[in-house]
Amino acid sequence: MAVNRTTPQMREFTSNNGRVKAILAQLKADLKGKEFSDVIDPEGHQYVDLVMEGGGMLGIALVGYVYALEEMGIRFLQLGGTSAGSINALLMAAAGKRNEKTSQWLLEELSSQDFYQFVDGDADAKDFVDALLHKKKWYTQLFKTTQVLDNFREDLGLNPGHAFHQWVKSLLAKKKIETLAQLRERRKEGLGNLLLRNTDRLYDFRKAEFLALIAADVTTQTKVVFPEMANMYWANPEEINPADFVRASMSIPLFFHPYKVKNLPYDDEAFARWRQVGYTGNVPDEVVFVDGGIMSNFPIDLFHEHGKIPAAPTFGVKLGVDRQSPRTVHKITDLVVAIFDAARQVHDFDFILRNPDYKHLVQCLPTDELNWLDFNMSTADKVKLFEIGVQGAADFLRTFNWKKYKQIRGKGATSALPSFPLAPTPN
Repeated sequence: MAVNRTTPQMREFTSNNGRVKAILAQLKADLKGKEFSDVIDPEGHQYVDLVMEGGGMLGIALVGYVYALEEMGIRFLQLGGTSAGSINALLMAAAGKRNEKTSQWLLEELSSQDFYQFVDGDADAKDFVDALLHKKKWYTQLFKTTQVLDNFREDLGLNPGHAFHQWVKSLLAKKKIETLAQLRERRKEGLGNLLLRNTDRLYDFRKAEFLALIAADVTTQTKVVFPEMANMYWANPEEINPADFVRASMSIPLFFHPYKVKNLPYDDEAFARWRQVGYTGNVPDEVVFVDGGIMSNFPIDLFHEHGKIPAAPTFGVKLGVDRQSPRTVHKITDLVVAIFDAARQVHDFDFILRNPDYKHLVQCLPTDELNWLDFNMSTADKVKLFEIGVQGAADFLRTFNWKKYKQIRGKGATSALPSFPLAPTPN
């Protein structure tokens, strides 16, 4: 059984937060008896899939969103995400059994963590980051830029990312998880008693056993889904620490060093797997990963099955509101940001455009006024992000109509997308 402890820092987000308490109290009254899924358990929990967008420090809002869902009795089958979304997905998967709350543990750890420790570069790198975050004068930023040119030239980034990597490993170790195999076993806990609503049948959970984390392999130009594709990069993937998947997924270009993997499997099976994802060259000696957000920052298509009315919906949560107004492009920095944002979102926008039923599943959280790279963010801003997530979840749950959504899917509102499973799940 999960043991929950409440730290002073956590109470600022939850029990001492009058706004959060009021939102959830009213929401519980409004949602009494409302259906969100046909997958349930004897305790009355309803189960959904969840996909979370990447967004650096804004990921605290994702925790608020999950917290509100869990307080309303919703639990999770498959979990997916990119960058910050992948961090939350992995930690939720590791936290405990499926029927247990996960966000309380995440919040305990996040609320007490000094995120600035993840800025683990040398003194010049830290000075450069501070100049950017505090919006110093342009000539100061220019001077600081000249001091970090060697970081970019020699290391391809400012910060090694070791502090973050070790932090994730330490959190997984608290849950007695050091390998992918152990994480798989954790994700099986609590699945045996899932039922289909209004039937006496157990839910077939074979396709709802795990999670999907997005990373970008820029060496072979491959959108990578971990752990599904781990056997392309490691000879013994079940022995890999899952923190490695997240380290690859959150490698913000230039801010963190890229994540590198060497000694890839090199045999007939390996060649076949690479051909399956469209790469026809030799297996590389080394692969360089950067943030999965450069290819798919909101991979809402991860669990999509064409031609089926799902037993459980795939909820999606985005950080920021997209495409409601034109971008202003006057300066070179405006242009660079606009190009980067367009590239990382176009695949996901296109999927939702071709599958309009997903508009009923996605909630956008208005986080744009806060800086996604502010690793020195104040506690007040962190609480604000958490509140934004809670309010967004409340707005979504009030408006989502499960029965109507099933009718939309039954009318064939979706379009076909191929699926290429790369390896069977180990028994």
